[in-house]
Amino acid sequence: MPTHDCAPTLTDSQVLEFCKKGFLILDGVVPDEINRRVCEYCDEHDGAVPSEEDWYIENVTLNPQAAGAIRSVLGKNFTYPTQLGNTRIQCPAGMEGGWHTDGGSSYIPGLDSLQVFYYPQDTPVELGPTELLPESHFLFNLQCWMRHYGRIRGAVSTAGSAGTIFLTIYRIWHRRTASTATAIRNQMKYWYTRTVPPERDWIQEPGFEPRYAKGRPALYYFHREHHRAINDAAELFYWMCGLEDEYHSVSKNNLPVFWSK
Repeated sequence: MPTHDCAPTLTDSQVLEFCKKGFLILDGVVPDEINRRVCEYCDEHDGAVPSEEDWYIENVTLNPQAAGAIRSVLGKNFTYPTQLGNTRIQCPAGMEGGWHTDGGSSYIPGLDSLQVFYYPQDTPVELGPTELLPESHFLFNLQCWMRHYGRIRGAVSTAGSAGTIFLTIYRIWHRRTASTATAIRNQMKYWYTRTVPPERDWIQEPGFEPRYAKGRPALYYFHREHHRAINDAAELFYWMCGLEDEYHSVSKNNLPVFWSK
């Protein structure tokens, strides 16, 4: 797959927040002209995506705001897709499948890939946008135990204007919500992967040290215990800094949650 490099755009605090929540929503970052062109192409080609067209790659696949965030999280020379899908549906439509993670999800500390979505048209709640569970990328569960749940407190809708791109950790729990409007909803879905070992080479904030990054994640998912939420985010952040060997959890060594040798 082809690779791309650019300047990172996220700061220490923003990367830590991504570790906590598991997603980042960039509302309306693709130009309106491109959004209209994408929708026209999809209509003319039965939902197919112009993924190999230069104008699409420049403005969507390698959209500068999205690419800078991806570069911050995955490091230099990340791979980008040349083929991608469109979960195109005719609305109104009920929910299908309910809460789920996608196949191949891995629950080891680390972040080697991102699953990314793009809305080429305005996607309000009436068009059934994807809903995400913050922090659920840390939780292993079986889909058969989750699919019957409806609304879960703290779930976040990705409803947004045309041109919205959102980045997710691949294993995050998500679902398509029910739609009530009469329209076509296009949603592109694609992946980026890491090619280099992790290191803290995003925008570093003066005075920010990993061992002092004690901002506690908001607890959204089934009242997760404070210490688990903090430790999981801390361990992932340390891994992304390339400091995995310097991370010690309370449960292992009875040391402070964020600790550096």
